Amino acid sequence: MVRCVVAALEESKTAVLGAAFENKGHPAVGGDAGLVAGVGEKKIIIADSAGCARNCRAMIDFTSAGATLANLKFCSENGINMVIGTTGFSPEQKKEIASAAKKIAVVMAPNMGVGVNVLLKLIRQVSAMLGEAYDIEVIEAHHNLKKDAPSGTALAMAEAAASGRNLDLRRAAVHGRQGNTGARPKGEIGIHAVRGGDIIGEHTVLFAGPGEKIEITHSVVTRDVFAKGAVRAAEFLLEKEKGLFSMQDVLGL
Repeated sequence: MVRCVVAALEESKTAVLGAAFENKGHPAVGGDAGLVAGVGEKKIIIADSAGCARNCRAMIDFTSAGATLANLKFCSENGINMVIGTTGFSPEQKKEIASAAKKIAVVMAPNMGVGVNVLLKLIRQVSAMLGEAYDIEVIEAHHNLKKDAPSGTALAMAEAAASGRNLDLRRAAVHGRQGNTGARPKGEIGIHAVRGGDIIGEHTVLFAGPGEKIEITHSVVTRDVFAKGAVRAAEFLLEKEKGLFSMQDVLGL
């Protein structure tokens, strides 16, 4: 994602690359960020710690839950706003992020893509209009290296569908099915995760009703969409002092 974000910043009219860092031991460490990203020399060397970003106004983070929280602490201590594209946080970790957002501005989203965030609003509206006569199933597919399941985007879609019907997703969600489960009860939202190959991200929300079905599907063919959305979020944060925001806020949805 470092490559994608650096490349996306080249298209921004308000945000520029100020620093870049990777895990210690990563092969990109020590290289020029622009050359690594394929956009030409930037004279910004990829460091192995967040310290290089001390003078930046916003940090874009696509790492892991633990690494994100460490970077969040650094940002909070140094007054740096943060874009969080990482997923797989526990409820307790989400509380830590919300607490930090009282000091700095944070955009946190399970999917930074513009298209997906537009679809979240659509899913909420379709769910409300179709009503309980239509059963809801969410199916997602990702590459075999993804660590968390279901994906943050799938959960966001399920939450949007639940919100459209005033359902509590914590009670309505069923993650996969096995054995003699009996007839499907009303108000249930099935969530299913597929892992294999190098699938970047595919999500489908299925509304199955009497005599027909409706599918809302989104597929990602390049990670550039996440990077471009993250840069858009960083631009949004340049005007913010503190608070927790979503991509829905960034896009004015």
